[in-house]
Amino acid sequence: MIRLLYLTHRWVGVALASFMLLWLSSGLIIAYSSSLLTTPEDRLSHAQILHPENSWLSFGEALGAVVHDARQEIVNSRLARVDDEPVWLLEDASGERFAASAIDGDIRSYSVDDAMRIARRWLAADSTSGKAPLAVSYVDTFDASSALRNHQAYKPFHRFAVDDGFGSELIVSAKTGEVLQVSTLWRRSLYYAGNFIHLFRPLDFLRAGDLRRNTLFWCGLFAFVAGATGIVIGWLRWKPGFFGGRTYSGGRTQPYREFWLRYHFWAGLIGGAFAVLWAFSGALSTNPMQIFSEPTASPEELARFRGGDWPSTIAAHAPELSPELRESVVEIGWSHLGDQAQLLAYDRSGRRIALDVSDVGLDKDALLAAAQRLAGEQAIAGQALLTNYDSYYYPNRRQGALDRPLPVMRIDLSDSAHTSLYIDPQDGRLVTKIDSSRRAYRWLYVALHHWDFGWLHQHAVWIVWITIWISLGLVLALSSVVIGWRRLRRTVDIKIAPPRLAGASTEGQSQAMSGRMN
Repeated sequence: MIRLLYLTHRWVGVALASFMLLWLSSGLIIAYSSSLLTTPEDRLSHAQILHPENSWLSFGEALGAVVHDARQEIVNSRLARVDDEPVWLLEDASGERFAASAIDGDIRSYSVDDAMRIARRWLAADSTSGKAPLAVSYVDTFDASSALRNHQAYKPFHRFAVDDGFGSELIVSAKTGEVLQVSTLWRRSLYYAGNFIHLFRPLDFLRAGDLRRNTLFWCGLFAFVAGATGIVIGWLRWKPGFFGGRTYSGGRTQPYREFWLRYHFWAGLIGGAFAVLWAFSGALSTNPMQIFSEPTASPEELARFRGGDWPSTIAAHAPELSPELRESVVEIGWSHLGDQAQLLAYDRSGRRIALDVSDVGLDKDALLAAAQRLAGEQAIAGQALLTNYDSYYYPNRRQGALDRPLPVMRIDLSDSAHTSLYIDPQDGRLVTKIDSSRRAYRWLYVALHHWDFGWLHQHAVWIVWITIWISLGLVLALSSVVIGWRRLRRTVDIKIAPPRLAGASTEGQSQAMSGRMN
């Protein structure tokens, strides 16, 4: 049994040493990099002041302009200025996006010239007073990008280069005119070096997404086996000498004199547990055999939650703001649940203001009714208004307050999966749905892979923590590559070398013995 333990660790480690080195090095890159995508906070901070007019089309009138294009009902609406023109930015239940003019109701699309003006205005919002505007040049228009894989509803995309000395680029949606990505060459390099290596993204370009996920799973699983067996071997061979216990010759607490073997032993003993947890959780990230439920509600569930068509009372409401809000609001948007609706205004700081409109507003009963529609025959088991984040509802490093707003209404269902719905009480949005399966995923993958719980939510603490353990993992992986290479070379040499003579040197015998031990 002990021999099988050693053989498993040796040869699985040899096979996966390079993978572990790539994973840990790219993981360190990801830890220090940020998303290339613009956030809702970015969008609002760069938006133009809205200054709505009574002559603009109401939401209902704009909705009539796109009903023949939208495959399903409209689920999200925002009124904003894009390239100086007021437009209703709409999303239907299938995720498709539309920009309907608030002047004439026509569906807008944005040419290269339009997008260039939008890009220049975005950059101007970032520039200091009196500074000359940066030169912007068109690069290309494209339909697909790894960094925009979750934004295909916005395609095609216009790309522009910025002459700022940092190799910056902006990407603008040709469908809605929104700036989706702003990045320097350094940030893009970190993103692609980290994500492409860590997640085997090049396989996606070969249209082998399933192969990529299966490869990640099996590599992660075998890396877990290699690491777990290594930890067991390390504990078996460690002789700390506590309370007068035995040690190796010269008082050594581990059996190795050779540099790489010694550092491999200590790195594995100290940081091996983290490497094992990363390998295990990384394998689960692919959701093998669909053992975890989906992370978001399905379109059918969301349709039941919203409760059908928009209330008729809001269809003809003309866009307008009070005098005190006209100089600060950059966006207004409707939301609805059943026969109730809410009109919200946003300023550049991201602050949301519920506008006082007659016969409009979401109350607690509307939230509970929406939850009951989603639950079907299952009863509501409990409810609570959370003013602080909990273990399952919190912003991560790539999300802000608009993605995970507070306060939030948590409604618990009495179903067998112990489902909890987190609903934004201001706009009625179902922010996330958590069941027993997703709770397990949160701890088995998210917590063990990203370490985003407790005091590790503090970014400075998290950076120090993650850097220490990835660095130990890198030492472990690098020593594995060296030891694995030596093992392979020695194995090949043994196969092609002539048989040893009876009078082989003592040094050769010693090396052979060392090879068998390791």
